[in-house]
Amino acid sequence: MDAQNSPGQILKHNTNTTQPGITRFFAYVFSYLFHPLFIPLYAVYYLAFIHPRYFLGFEQKERWTIMGMVFLNMVIFPGITVLLLKGVGFIDSVFLNSQKDRIIPYIAAGIFYFWMYLVFHNQIEIPSILTAFTFGVFISSSAALLANIYFKISMHAVGVGGLMGLMIVSLYTNPAPLSLPLMVAILIAGIVCTSRLIVSDHSAKEIYAGLICGLICQFVAAGVVM
Repeated sequence: MDAQNSPGQILKHNTNTTQPGITRFFAYVFSYLFHPLFIPLYAVYYLAFIHPRYFLGFEQKERWTIMGMVFLNMVIFPGITVLLLKGVGFIDSVFLNSQKDRIIPYIAAGIFYFWMYLVFHNQIEIPSILTAFTFGVFISSSAALLANIYFKISMHAVGVGGLMGLMIVSLYTNPAPLSLPLMVAILIAGIVCTSRLIVSDHSAKEIYAGLICGLICQFVAAGVVM
C-alpha cells in the first residue's frame, strides 16, 4: 500500500504544495478508490458480471462465490496481514512508507495471490483469463518485491497497469472484443498515476515503472496460462 495521508488532512497541508486543495482532495479520493488491494476485485467483477462471454453459463451464485474467494484471498487477508504486522511492531505504518516496511507485506500478499491462482488453475471450468489474471497479479507482486530492493515502486501504478493489461488481453483473445473497457482502464490509469504524483512521495520514475510492471506481468501471465 502506497504512503498517503487521510483526506481530512489535505487542507492542513496546502502550504506544503503548489496544488490546490480541491485537486489534492480528489487525488486522495482516487488513490483510495483504486487502492492496489481493490484492483483484483474490480477486475474479477468485470469478467464475471460485465463481459458478455467469459462467465456465460455460470449461475449468479457461482459468480458471487468466485467474487467472495477473490475478496477474501486478495483483499481481506493481505489487508489483515498489514494490520497485524503493524500491531506487533514489524512495520512502522500501515501505509508502508519505507522500503523496509514493504518486504513482509509483499511476501505475504504474494503467498495469498499464488494460492488464489492455484485454486483457479485446478478448476477447469474457470475461464483461463481469470486464471491468467491472478497469476499476473502474483508475478507483479513478486516483481515489485524485487524492485523494492532498489527503489519504492508505486503499487497503485502496478495495480492499474495490471488492469490495463487485463483489458488488452481480453481485447485480443476473445471472440467478442470490447474496446470501451480498455479505454476506461487507460483513463483510470492516467487519473490514478497523476493522483499519486500529486499526493504521494513517489517519483515519476517509480510510477512509470509500476505501470509498466503491471502491464507486462499480465502479458507474461497470459502467454503462460492461455
